Amino acid sequence: MTEAADEFQTLHEIVKRARENLSPEVWDYVAGGTETETTLKRNRRALDSIAFRPRVLRDVSAVDCSSTFLGDRLRIPVVLAPIGSLEDVESGGGVTAARAAGEFGVASMLSSVCGPGLEEVAAAADGPLIYNLYVRGDADWVADHVRRAVDAGCRAFSVTVDSAIYSRRERDLARRHKSSSRRRATNMEFQAGLTWDHVKRIRDAVDIPLILKGIATAEDAAIACEHGVDVIYVSNHGGRQLDHGLGAIEILPEVVREAGAKAAVVVDGGFMRGTDIVKAIVLGADAVGIGRLQCFGMAAAGRAGLVRVLELLETEIRACLGLLGADRFGALDDSCLHPAQPVDKAHGLSAFPLLDEGY
Repeated sequence: MTEAADEFQTLHEIVKRARENLSPEVWDYVAGGTETETTLKRNRRALDSIAFRPRVLRDVSAVDCSSTFLGDRLRIPVVLAPIGSLEDVESGGGVTAARAAGEFGVASMLSSVCGPGLEEVAAAADGPLIYNLYVRGDADWVADHVRRAVDAGCRAFSVTVDSAIYSRRERDLARRHKSSSRRRATNMEFQAGLTWDHVKRIRDAVDIPLILKGIATAEDAAIACEHGVDVIYVSNHGGRQLDHGLGAIEILPEVVREAGAKAAVVVDGGFMRGTDIVKAIVLGADAVGIGRLQCFGMAAAGRAGLVRVLELLETEIRACLGLLGADRFGALDDSCLHPAQPVDKAHGLSAFPLLDEGY
């Protein structure tokens, strides 16, 4: 365990420290969603609406929490989601995240609108690094970023496809706050103009796996597969783009059915606990992206804080698998899940009921 283990015994302690360390403006940038934050809340409610059906008297004396993604072994089935302005949360930005991922043993995704930049982060990475592009230029501009990602040794190339319009994030607007990535968000017309023809050109140009991040329907998953996309990344941008969307895990099964054996599937959106990750893997995801939780770890204690987040997720996953009667993810199927009514009102931090209880 890391040096942060004694200081942080629970995830809510990390979230609490992050809130103390961040300015109100940056905290709201991380924690908030768009407009009414309905999608953000539905992400959490959808996860809370799934209960477990455990089996007993099975040998779980040795539980394996690992998985594989794009041929790489992951210590737990998690990727660090790409986050713009991560350097506003912790000065090292993408370098800190990549080093934490490598130290623990998961993959990390670097956003093109995250500092300090591709080459510097790739040089610091000691594990699988995926580059995620927001399109801010023409075909030659995109081709240059594809080349740079390949030259930097990135494991895959990802394109965000759910951000044609920058949403109205009212916490940021009310505080008159602009993140580093928002201040750099020029040439948005190129993102707004993305079509499947652009995906085809990128697919033809890149010889590493291609990921589309922001797929939210089976229909678009089918088109992605037709275009040879290797990974379909189910996401509603953590509730930060379209308001009144479905919870991400509600969308996951239809995308998994459509993807079949044609593409791997990643999902993010409200995943805060080990039990959340288990639910997603049982429903067919190959990996789960963590975004806000990544920020909380870095804001709490930098690289060590993020590694501690991953350690605690592993502890929770191991307990969940064992108590379900499974010694590995492959021992589970959807018979261990059941619809249920949430017990608490969902919000962005409702996964941490002790957060404001004085602990």
